[in-house]
Amino acid sequence: MTHDHNAGPQGDTSGAPGVLALDIGGTKLAAGVVGADGRMWSFASCPTGVEDGPEAALRRLFELGEKVLADAGAAAGQLLGVGIGCGGPLDPYTGVLIGPPHLTGWTDIPVTDLAGQRYGLPAVLDNDGTAGAAGEWRFGAGRGCRTLLYLTVSTGIGGGVVLDGRTYRGGAGNGGEPGHITVRSGGRRCRSCGRQGCLEAYASGTSIAERAVEAVAAARARGTATVLDRPGPLTAEDVDAAAQQGDPVATQVWTETVDTLGSGLTSLVNVFEPELVVLGGGVTRSGDRLLEPVRRLVAAQAMGPAARTARIVVASGGDAAGVLGAAAIGLERLADA
Repeated sequence: MTHDHNAGPQGDTSGAPGVLALDIGGTKLAAGVVGADGRMWSFASCPTGVEDGPEAALRRLFELGEKVLADAGAAAGQLLGVGIGCGGPLDPYTGVLIGPPHLTGWTDIPVTDLAGQRYGLPAVLDNDGTAGAAGEWRFGAGRGCRTLLYLTVSTGIGGGVVLDGRTYRGGAGNGGEPGHITVRSGGRRCRSCGRQGCLEAYASGTSIAERAVEAVAAARARGTATVLDRPGPLTAEDVDAAAQQGDPVATQVWTETVDTLGSGLTSLVNVFEPELVVLGGGVTRSGDRLLEPVRRLVAAQAMGPAARTARIVVASGGDAAGVLGAAAIGLERLADA
């Protein structure tokens, strides 16, 4: 378990009431007590342990929540309630996890009911991409704007949309899925949804690594040398580093990544005409090597007004982004309740 005792002043939750925020990831669970102004009063995380099943993982999550409440010096009664973020599919209205693919065995889990029983507080659940959009809009790079598009480019590609100052959820509560727009008709099969040619199947960290392995095999077959041809698994970070060194195979994979991400973003920018596009997730650690060519592509390809309106920036939440997102949806939905 890791703790961040520099997240905010401990033992002082004065001012507007905050929320207990819980983030359920495939590899990591995180919790924090977050004030209405976005100040994080306490934070802790631990491995999810998906292999142990939902009951054991939820027990760890709820214990983590009790830990951060104690660290913040907050009594549950001081808070508005509990905000929970998790990958979908899920039902944000009933608070049920329907069967997220990254959480094997988590089928029809009534997570808000369970949290409510544990803490004696109202609880709300949202897709982590939706929560991420709300977090950046309320606390981060998107403060002050009306329309925001958020993408997390990580193991997969998730995201969410804030339209005219309101978090968009769609008819069934899972709307705003940017990773599953088609960028190559009849293209690579998407591991998450099974369709062909999704943005996620080209620009996610998983896809970058898979395409690198395929490119190395093709290079070996034709006798082309590449620094990527070495023992051990390849990562998106390896591809980025090798492309920086001018390796032709890595450069080809990276260029395809940037092109498909730029193409997908152009479509989304044309549809939503956002003031701000916020990119988060591990793949964005490459910084301007990803951002600059994507910005150029969107500026060149998007329709004039949309291209001029949309700024593309990196997310501000860092390692605590999931907790800040869960807090944002908690504050949004519980304060309005």
